[in-house]
Amino acid sequence: MELRDLAELAQPSETKILLLVMDGLGGLPMEPGGKTELETASTPNLDRMLREGGGGLHDPVAPGIAPGSGPGHLGLFGYDPLRYRIGRGVLEALGVDFDLQPGDVAARGNFATMDEDGRVSDRRAGRISTEAARPLCEKLDGIQVEGARVFVRPVKEHRFLLVLRFPERLEADLEDTDPGREGVPPGDPEPRTEASKRAAGVVKAWLDAAGDALAGESPANAVLLRGFATLPHWPRFPDVTRMRAYAAAAYPMYRGVARLVGMGAAAIEEGMDALVDAYVANRDAHDFLFLHVKGTDKAGEDGDFDRKVAVIEEVDAALPRVLAADPGVVVVTGDHSTPARLARHGSQPVPFLVWGGPGRAESARHFGETECAGGVYGRIRARHLLALALARAGRLAKYGA
Repeated sequence: MELRDLAELAQPSETKILLLVMDGLGGLPMEPGGKTELETASTPNLDRMLREGGGGLHDPVAPGIAPGSGPGHLGLFGYDPLRYRIGRGVLEALGVDFDLQPGDVAARGNFATMDEDGRVSDRRAGRISTEAARPLCEKLDGIQVEGARVFVRPVKEHRFLLVLRFPERLEADLEDTDPGREGVPPGDPEPRTEASKRAAGVVKAWLDAAGDALAGESPANAVLLRGFATLPHWPRFPDVTRMRAYAAAAYPMYRGVARLVGMGAAAIEEGMDALVDAYVANRDAHDFLFLHVKGTDKAGEDGDFDRKVAVIEEVDAALPRVLAADPGVVVVTGDHSTPARLARHGSQPVPFLVWGGPGRAESARHFGETECAGGVYGRIRARHLLALALARAGRLAKYGA
């Protein structure tokens, strides 16, 4: 179902919808025949919600595709990630409340560690703290290059935002410089189109100056860039669904993707207590609430199976307080899989459950990959999850005569 179809069918209802996203939820067994992180975790509340509601698996983009967090969340918001494409830079800019102007080129940056041979030895510079990154950002923000005004802002931990503001609107379809793995040199911001050559030259000049500015720093002696993008003009989530929407997330990027589609969002502290507090405080004023948990993805990317299990169990333990606030219809899932076994995003389909509203009996007993594969909803594209939630909340009218 396309967004225009949802917009035609959307109708008001008193029933609210909660989307709880455990980032990178999907996993793999560490050994063949074993259990995934989700299957290993003790999740009595999620199990009960699955039995009372219904479950299945979703492909964030399409089978076999390992998505980034941006496409993964857009799919959960009902946007087809293959049609609505956006670079990470815009999401980071919106997430930190940067006043991004039409035509600005934004990129997501990582502080990184480079060895003596010019190879990336750590793409995240040991996940340096935000406090440690702030003076480095100030140093980079002082760099100016011919042809554009440059802004650098801290995001969180090793992440930063780079914005280039040109005198006139330029095309900036550039290759990432982040190679996505250690042991190789950074890439060049090569232009993918002839019209992007000018922007590529400005980025290269800034990267050279940034390398000089960080020489001698440790562990953050290099920068990596990815997700060059400008602001798009897309349908707005509240207009499509007729719902007042709010996002609660500790990490700026996830507030950014919510704001991109027209949701309200505010910064919160990390941890389930702060997340649930934000939900309870904002529930009455909104119809749709999106809660984001980052810890599952961080543990998966670090290859820490046990820590990912522990984060899932923390989420499960917080659910009674969420359910006590009468959330209406609840969707629990992830934006993609981040198996600890891979220590990166994977292409595996992601378990989901839908609880609340009218539904069929569910035979699956435990919220996990294996049992959700036989759930009542089967295997679907992520972008169809929103329609399932809207239908169970009584927010979709009949289609056709």
